[in-house]
Amino acid sequence: MKADSTRPHYAKDVVVRETGVVGQQLESQPFDAIVVGAGHNGLVTAAYLARGGMKTLLLEARSHVGGTAASESFGGATVNICNCDHLTFRTTPVMSELGLAAHGLEYIDIEPAQHNMAWDGTQTSPSWSHHHDLELTLQSLSASFPSEVESYRQYVKTARPAINMIFDAASEPPTLAGLTKLALRRRFAGTSTLLRWSRRSTADVLRSFFTAPAITGPAALTGPMVWGISPEFKGSGLGALTHAMRHVGTVGRPVGGSGKVTETLLASFVAAGGLVRTDSPVASISCDGDAVRGVSLTDGTVFDAPVVVSACNPHDTFLKWLTNPPPKADNLIRRWRNVPHDEGYESKIDAILTAPPVLKGHNRPLGPTTVIAPSLEDIDRGYHLMKRGAVLDRPGMLVNVPTLLDPTMAPEGRHVFSLEALFTPYSFRGPDGGGWADPNLHGVEPKRWLQAFAELCEPGFLDSIVEWRAMTPTVYESAFHLPAGHATSFAGGPLAAFRNPNPELTKYETAVDGLYLTGAATFPGAGVWGASGRNCATVILAHRS
Repeated sequence: MKADSTRPHYAKDVVVRETGVVGQQLESQPFDAIVVGAGHNGLVTAAYLARGGMKTLLLEARSHVGGTAASESFGGATVNICNCDHLTFRTTPVMSELGLAAHGLEYIDIEPAQHNMAWDGTQTSPSWSHHHDLELTLQSLSASFPSEVESYRQYVKTARPAINMIFDAASEPPTLAGLTKLALRRRFAGTSTLLRWSRRSTADVLRSFFTAPAITGPAALTGPMVWGISPEFKGSGLGALTHAMRHVGTVGRPVGGSGKVTETLLASFVAAGGLVRTDSPVASISCDGDAVRGVSLTDGTVFDAPVVVSACNPHDTFLKWLTNPPPKADNLIRRWRNVPHDEGYESKIDAILTAPPVLKGHNRPLGPTTVIAPSLEDIDRGYHLMKRGAVLDRPGMLVNVPTLLDPTMAPEGRHVFSLEALFTPYSFRGPDGGGWADPNLHGVEPKRWLQAFAELCEPGFLDSIVEWRAMTPTVYESAFHLPAGHATSFAGGPLAAFRNPNPELTKYETAVDGLYLTGAATFPGAGVWGASGRNCATVILAHRS
């Protein structure tokens, strides 16, 4: 390992200059809507509002847009803030409706969609590959796990109708009438699976089909572990759908990195007449009577609009920013004071390599993501360790070398390496209790993950590293304004939309007239999806018509 760079590097941004906002007296302009937070859902909402004829201002605290869906420069290459496999976003009409291809968005279909293996104590753990085509997947399974082939076929037969229903349900704001119509249109296909699995644990569902940890572990890692919970939790059963999702949607990556999605969303927004102001952290969202009035920034600038959309953490929205709320919002604020805010648990290593790593005993290039999963039992143990500020000896990993499929992301002779690690808690203490605040420990613990991965590789991986960095929950907190490094996400599927104790997460409306929510905390949430942003805009535009 030739270099150790644990201090994050961030590319300078010119978004404000590119949109022509500099020099304009924005505070003197009347706006129909203000969107706070330019992550991908905030961008989606803003673009739809602008295209719907509303004069829209987009405010972003950071120097550039995109949030954790963005890409940035590091070590002379382009790296993604988070692991960049897009599936759910491609199931929505957002790309076509907002004309993102015309602004330069182009996808590479990932085939195979994913490789899967378990930490099983050997350096040549049996693995298998997801293909979009079920029969190709079964062929891969038969080579390593022949006894699981028919079980996998039955699993997909059971799961696929439920996934189709979830994707359809996510394409519009959830209502009981809408879900009932959808179930009738699909002749209730998938409904019983949604009902039954949503009551069970992910682990219980997976064990009812499979025995091999290389099948159950990766499913739990890309489901409950990504959500920050144990697969043994009752009510997490829809997390068992993750394997089958790859046979419904097509996994892809934007050419040039994940940030191409947010760049083209911004371009679509600006082309529709939208205005954006970066480096603009919010100080307050003000009210006038029962309605929202506008937004004040920390520099004292005030913008007024009858519609304000927060694409940020609901805790910040209601408990930190909302000022002079109307009495009818008292229950809303009281509820959110009692909603615990979880700590972050994901970390990511970005490295620049002279050559891509090769896994021992595997002829599977690391262009597609390789999931290296603990067993169900170890994921559950890792969850409880996380609550004590500790990390599994062999954490869950999502590993890929995106430049093997997209050489545009690095100069000739260099490769980008990505390793996402779970569970790696914000409250990590380490052997000496120093935690992430200790700059030495901030490098030592991630280096341990690199070394654990290197044990699975042919010799030379560590020596090929030119430069690397660790993005831990404390970095996500300081650099991306995520409290405790945690990006709140909505989990549970469409049925949770009708049982949620916080209805503003599924209806997008709040108790304050004109104040709306979007983002990963709202339905359907999680990952780069964009459906929440589109649904929120749909509700706002319907109210306006």
